[in-house]
Amino acid sequence: MTKRTTAKYKLDRRMGENIWGRAKSPVNKREYGPGQHGQRRKQKLSDFGTQLRAKQKLKGYYGDLTEKQFKRIYGDAARVKGDTGENLIGLLERRLDAVVYRAKFVPTIFAARQFVNHGHITVNGKRVNIASYRVKEGDVIAVRDRSKQLAIVLESVSLTERDVPDYMEVDHSKMTATYTRTPSLADVPYAVQMEPNLVVEYYAKN
Repeated sequence: MTKRTTAKYKLDRRMGENIWGRAKSPVNKREYGPGQHGQRRKQKLSDFGTQLRAKQKLKGYYGDLTEKQFKRIYGDAARVKGDTGENLIGLLERRLDAVVYRAKFVPTIFAARQFVNHGHITVNGKRVNIASYRVKEGDVIAVRDRSKQLAIVLESVSLTERDVPDYMEVDHSKMTATYTRTPSLADVPYAVQMEPNLVVEYYAKN
């Protein structure tokens, strides 16, 4: 299984932040943007620019979703009672690829999408190969038996740069994860500050 590195590191450079908190991020060495004029690009953003940046950062974090995908999730969040920003985070964290990533079955969200698409994951005992599949509270997500010894899985489980969040119960000896509850923004272990309220403002005005 190949690892995709270009997109995630490009996003880190563009945002000037280590989005996923990875040790290899180029932002750890230089925070300015890419290109020969990168160091001169730090300027105060307009309200629109700030909102757009917040949207790009959140959208990019979950594997650089397409605008169509992200806007559909936002629409679902807006239709549910309660705070739209919190609802948005909850729906993003319910994506199967996000759950696989949080469970540390793979090292990156990009690898998680590929891992699911290649049929390595089951939900409640049934194979699911759709990365956008929305898990429910109580669902049991597992790595298929024939996939448990893959190098990418064994490597990811041993990584110390991130922990499994407390809204999931994970057993790495069995390679299973139970999604116990939908998290709020404060529960999600983002490496950088995410501002879903600005995303809501962006879509409300555009």
